[in-house]
Parts: sequence; C-alpha cells; structure tokens
Amino acid sequence: MSKKIMNLRKSEIIITLLIIVSFATGASIYPVLPNQVASHWNMQGEVDGYMSRFWGAFFMPILSLAMGILFYAVPRIDPKRKNIEKFRVYFDGFIIIMFLFLLYLYLLTIVWNLGYQFELIIALSPAFAVLYYYVGILMSYARPNWSIGIRTPWTLSSALVWDKTHDLSAKLFRLAGLFALVGIILPSYAFLFIVIPALIISVTAMLYSYLEYRKIHGKS
Repeated sequence: MSKKIMNLRKSEIIITLLIIVSFATGASIYPVLPNQVASHWNMQGEVDGYMSRFWGAFFMPILSLAMGILFYAVPRIDPKRKNIEKFRVYFDGFIIIMFLFLLYLYLLTIVWNLGYQFELIIALSPAFAVLYYYVGILMSYARPNWSIGIRTPWTLSSALVWDKTHDLSAKLFRLAGLFALVGIILPSYAFLFIVIPALIISVTAMLYSYLEYRKIHGKS
C-alpha cells in the first residue's frame, strides 16, 4: 500500500485531497442548505436554475471525482503518453489549477445558497483569468498526443502544424485571461468577456490548423 502511495504524483495527491475537501464540505453543509439549491445563473447574474439539496451539495464533488479519475487515466493510456511526459510538469500544474477552480466555484455557490448573495460573475472573473492564462502556458509546451491540447485532424497529422497551432493558441489564451479580468470592471458584460474569447480561440485554432496544413502539405 505504501509503495502505491509513493508512486502517486504530487499532483494526484493534491487532487485527491481537494476531492476529499469537496465531499467533506458537502456533508457538513447538507443539513443547512435549502431544499432547492440555486445552481445556474444567467448572463445578468440572476438565478434561472435549481437542483435538489442532495445534488446541490454533492454534484460538484462527484464531478470532481469523475474528472480526477479521467486525469489519472489519460497520461497512462494515451498512445503517445511518452510525449505527455515531456510536458507533464505543466499538465500537472493545469490539473491542480482546474481542481482549485472547481472547488472555488463550488464554494461560491454554497456561500450564495447560504444567504450571502453577491455578484457571482464578478467573483468568477479572476478565477477564469488564472485558468485561461495557465492554459496558455500549457499550450506553449504541449507535445503531440491524443488527449491534451488542440486536437484537430490537421494537428494530429503533422507535428509542425501542431507546434504552430499551439504557439498561436498559447498567445490567444493568455490574452483571454486578461480579457476575463475586464469583467471585474464591467460586470454587466463579464459573461461575454469570459465566454466569447474561448469561442473565438476554438474556431481560430481549428481554421488555423487547417490552413497551415494546406500550406505545408499541399491542398491534397
């Protein structure tokens, strides 16, 4: 048993602890949550979706557990896992930030449902800024694989297209992180400053990888 624990990466231990904290939080606040828990907010910051007390307390911990299993498995089963090891330190950093983001989001919703209402989107803007910016760092170091990064038919077919697409995406995600911060100043448009850049990057990366592939490998 001790050998198995020693074989776990530091990031996996941290994630496990964060998941335990999530479940412990859910169990401790379950008795005091309302029967209907606010779970979704619209662009104006108004609640437009609810879930039962059980799911309000444990949906995010269960989601975190499922994602933890996924992140544990991916680097071990990916056909190009040797490439993942080349940037594993940055991938480990990403999953830690992702789970901190999920825990932060969970705690915000819990606090809101306990009666301490605030502008949720303003509180989320800096969290998205950190997440986007670190994704930009991850993109800078990601090597070709089937699980992590901008995976289009063209990036997966050409290492050069992969590199060029990820170089561009890295710059765009860092910029998206800065845009997300604007939501603190302009809360009415915070949702747009978070969502629109992510959509633009997705479309841009796909088109760019296609055009670069055509340029490098010919129209065929």
